[in-house]
Amino acid sequence: MWLFEQRISFKGSWSISILVSLLAALLLVISLSGCEEPKLPSPFHASDVSLPLAGANFSLTDQNGKPRMLADFRGKVVALFFGYTHCPDVCPTTLADLAQVLDMLGKDAERVQVLFITVDPERDKPEMLAKFVSAFHPAFLALYGDDTATARAAKSFYVTYQKQPTSSGYSVDHSVGTFLIDPEGRVRLRAPLGQSPAWIAEDIRSLLAGV
Repeated sequence: MWLFEQRISFKGSWSISILVSLLAALLLVISLSGCEEPKLPSPFHASDVSLPLAGANFSLTDQNGKPRMLADFRGKVVALFFGYTHCPDVCPTTLADLAQVLDMLGKDAERVQVLFITVDPERDKPEMLAKFVSAFHPAFLALYGDDTATARAAKSFYVTYQKQPTSSGYSVDHSVGTFLIDPEGRVRLRAPLGQSPAWIAEDIRSLLAGV
């Protein structure tokens, strides 16, 4: 009987010890989780690129012959896209979507500037650029530079492009996506190709509101 009682007593102490340890571990997890900031979902549809593109900028010329830098558009949200006028599908589709975005924004569209930067300055002369972007929206601006300025601007936004020979001359492979820059001049978001115009409009409204 004594041996039996001792076994029970020993088993009971062991169980209490385990229980105390588990409770202590649980309290530790709760206390640690209370110290961390809750991770909330992003308020944006587009991807956050604010860290890698913190220093993104350009020094180019618009279709009207005016020198332009990113700082020129402070106070507005900028939607910036790299492409070229001979692009068969991606560029026209993106610019058409951005025109639709401006229509959706209504009065807020006055606080937005769409910029199209050509990666084909050899063929995209000012007159051609002017006709190209105005076909989508009269407020769009097209920017160009020499080979060095174009390469510098593209590199600043981590955009790549390369000529590809074709039977009629060449095409240009290039990175796609629309960059959204807040009114303070900070590159914040990158909307992927095919992003819903409604989602882009929502993101622009958030940036205009200071989110």
